[in-house]
Amino acid sequence: MNSLENLKTFVAIADAGSLIGGARRRSISAPTATRALAGLEKELGVRLVVRTTRALRLTEAGDDYLVQARRVIAAVEDAAATVTGRRLRPEGHLSVTAPELFGERYIAPLLFEFLDANPLVTVQAFFSNRVVNLVDEGYDVALRIGALPDSALTAIPLGAMRVVWVAAPAYLSRARVPQTPSDLARHSLVGLSIEGQEPTTWHRPARGSAGKRPARERLVVNKNSVKVAAAVAGQGIARALAYQVADEVRDGRLRVILARHEPSPVPAHLVHPEGRNASAKVREFLRLSAARLKALPILQGKGLETRR
Repeated sequence: MNSLENLKTFVAIADAGSLIGGARRRSISAPTATRALAGLEKELGVRLVVRTTRALRLTEAGDDYLVQARRVIAAVEDAAATVTGRRLRPEGHLSVTAPELFGERYIAPLLFEFLDANPLVTVQAFFSNRVVNLVDEGYDVALRIGALPDSALTAIPLGAMRVVWVAAPAYLSRARVPQTPSDLARHSLVGLSIEGQEPTTWHRPARGSAGKRPARERLVVNKNSVKVAAAVAGQGIARALAYQVADEVRDGRLRVILARHEPSPVPAHLVHPEGRNASAKVREFLRLSAARLKALPILQGKGLETRR
């Protein structure tokens, strides 16, 4: 029997005024209650009760210890109730991270909806193109775009999105529209360079392709929003994930080119470190966000149609 159970038995004996009465309150046998009390006295090195043939009374040390025992039991029960409550209802602090532009456009509205529905939860959102280590940095949930490395994180697949080349109609009107990726070498290109991530992938000519030159950027920026703005301003062709340019393509500010030569769609996942033991706040946010994000056309290979 552990120390907490011994404490509970001691309190029951003290309240009942006898070993047998305490045993009944604890639904244990009298010998078990006797061993619990003896074990507690041995551990403490003091006598807690004086037993007679008719009754049982606490020693001075027993009186003092009873007060502390009640406090310890109450504190443990309060802690258990708090943890259980958090497992049953969303409360506490939730931290979420996502790529910067995706977070601004799609995760932020979900967080607003989540906060409205869960008044006992506070949220911290960190939108950055840096890949956050959830365990080391203490985050609950992340939105990840791209192939996932092997890890202990639990992943919820959301779908996949197109990788496209885009340019402004004004730019394409004064430059020959590329028909194959190798034609990009003759165009002004807008690239992206973010610390810790692979640079923009452009077409590279195959070995032995005489006279072919690799595509090179005329402008390189470190934010996706600036990359898209540059393409809209006619500065050149940009390579982007569908979500980064969906609004601009629908409005006609950008046009998708080289559609037949697009690389494979890129998967997206929600990941979290808690697994099946996720707290209520995490479970509820995952339930809401997964349902909303799976319904996004851009994660189903759509969402790049121009409004007519």
